[in-house]
Amino acid sequence: MSAANRPLPHRTILAVDDSASMRQMVKYTLEGAGYTVVQAADGVDALAYARHAGADLVLTDVNMPRMDGITLVRELRALDNYKFTPMLVLTTESGQETRQRGKQAGATGWIVKPFNPAQLLKTIERVL
Repeated sequence: MSAANRPLPHRTILAVDDSASMRQMVKYTLEGAGYTVVQAADGVDALAYARHAGADLVLTDVNMPRMDGITLVRELRALDNYKFTPMLVLTTESGQETRQRGKQAGATGWIVKPFNPAQLLKTIERVL
């Protein structure tokens, strides 16, 4: 079997966004590519999940109630099982200062909404 035809290893992605429609679009895109998607509506819910279960990648928005995405990345990096987990920020925020704060918190990459599904998948494949 060639590498291109080999099934992807089972991977779980934690998708964090306060917009239910955005979570659904992300879930549809990622599940269509064979990923398992766990959804959280904000950083507090995502952190609660992360304390009890692992994910192969975290995809988070920045602006959310209760806990923003940059704080979430910082909190996840403090957990032993998330120290080296790829964390991508998917947001409408494109300012250099916000990106720098994300990088300092430990974000692996930055994707600006609206996202291109093919580009999102390519970025995820690159960091996994």
